[in-house]
Amino acid sequence: MIFAAILAGGTGTRMGNVEKPKQYMLLGDKPIIVHTIEKFFVNQKFEKILVLCPKTWIKPTMDLVNTHIGENDRIIVIEGGNLRNDTIMNAVRYVEDRYGVDEDSILVTHDSVRPFLTHRIIEENIEYAQKYGACDTVIPASDTIVESVDGKSISSIPKRERMYQGQTPQSFRIMKLKELYHSLSEEEKLILTDAAKIFVIRGEEVRLVEGEVNNIKITYPYDLKVANGILKGEEE
Repeated sequence: MIFAAILAGGTGTRMGNVEKPKQYMLLGDKPIIVHTIEKFFVNQKFEKILVLCPKTWIKPTMDLVNTHIGENDRIIVIEGGNLRNDTIMNAVRYVEDRYGVDEDSILVTHDSVRPFLTHRIIEENIEYAQKYGACDTVIPASDTIVESVDGKSISSIPKRERMYQGQTPQSFRIMKLKELYHSLSEEEKLILTDAAKIFVIRGEEVRLVEGEVNNIKITYPYDLKVANGILKGEEE
């Protein structure tokens, strides 16, 4: 079985002084999170689409789903965790408890504030996760990447042709993800930036899926302006 986990646990502090988390702000005439959920909902390969959000936003999120998509049993809204990987493991536990998992069960994880992912990206994530066990969506770095250990001076400048910018989805075989996560020490868990790093720490292969420049993450007010421009272009 194939499941989606849309990660909507962020509070949107970098968006500035707003009264709601950024994923609930309007993009066009619908909240950002609704655009994102719709991209997964139209793909019939997903058994269930889990939306993980703060506890106080569970009912409002379900109300938005019912209003914009309609009542259905494929979209399930549950509570996320304190950290990104806590949220993903909440999704894993929910799926395991209610549906059971086997070696072929796949979880496609995605940021709720990346509403412009394409059908092709989703399909390749499913394909690569099934074939290789783990994959990450990336685009080649367009700028030179500079490393600074102390934040004051350059430590190294890696070869740009080897550098990529991470996007989402990140997709995994569920049983392997759970096994590797629980093998980590508490110290290793503290340095996790995303779920793909769980595999990297343990020396497991994570295949690259080619992302797209428009698959942006809406984090700052400027990003929302760009997103509205992209949406207008798509509608035209």
